Amino acid sequence: MQLTVIFDMDGVIVNNGEFHFLAWKKFCENHNISISKDAFKNKFFGRTNEEVLPELFGRELSGEQIISLGNEKEEIYREIYKPHLKPVNGLVSFLKELKKKNIPVGIATSAPPENIDFVIDGLEIRSCIETIVDDSMVSNGKPAPDIYLEAANRLKSNPENCVVFEDSLSGTKAAWDAGTKVVAITTTLTAEKHQHAHIIVDDFERVSVQFIRNLFT
Repeated sequence: MQLTVIFDMDGVIVNNGEFHFLAWKKFCENHNISISKDAFKNKFFGRTNEEVLPELFGRELSGEQIISLGNEKEEIYREIYKPHLKPVNGLVSFLKELKKKNIPVGIATSAPPENIDFVIDGLEIRSCIETIVDDSMVSNGKPAPDIYLEAANRLKSNPENCVVFEDSLSGTKAAWDAGTKVVAITTTLTAEKHQHAHIIVDDFERVSVQFIRNLFT
């Protein structure tokens, strides 16, 4: 069995949910839109700009408008988060162990390419990652399993041999329905809220190759 590991990015590689909210808050202030933290978490967390923006503005938006407004919000996010950019505890040592043991690693994320490059290059972990899949590469985003099936395919692995690290309900369901082992991380949601997970962890401090191998025994 060729063990393979796939990570979501936001909330897994980096604990950046608060900074996305701050970016949305600033964006909304710029456009005279009111949004509370609870509304953000309950209605918009884990959803794409294409889904969020028309709801925020209360009307249909053209593709060009969504791209322009989405770029505006993501630039605010990167500016706010850049001084605070850091990996989730234990991540880098875990990635180094995976690389040392020749275990293929991928990322499957709904984040736009600019944000992916911002995080991966900012953390200097690109050499540990073999493939990156984003929403533009699949027909259906999370909670559909497409993105994890595509990541497994690009890593030349069967989904049942993959371990996925996720923080959102849509992400864990996507990985679960893809047939992978699912490790939920509690950066975003408390443990009791996760239904589609084989095991739940707070961070990567106690995660190792042996830890994930144990999921298959």
